Amino acid sequence: MDNVEFPSGSVPVTVVARVYGKDASWVRAGIVAGWLPIGKATRKGKIVSKIEEIDSRYGRINFYISPKLLYTETGYVWKGERK
Repeated sequence: MDNVEFPSGSVPVTVVARVYGKDASWVRAGIVAGWLPIGKATRKGKIVSKIEEIDSRYGRINFYISPKLLYTETGYVWKGERK
């Protein structure tokens, strides 16, 4: 890589949605289904990998979006902004 430094933490879903020009639900669905390989979705410490599991009755899903993977996929360098 071009000596790019990535901040620690997860890129917010809203930032990723803006980068892709899509809705936040598109980003979440892509991560869960696996066709958007920029992070992981977990619920109670377990990976969520099926669209059917996106149901608030089962509890909150946490998304980790890697700044490095986002850069690899899009060329976008996240600098820690929240929106």
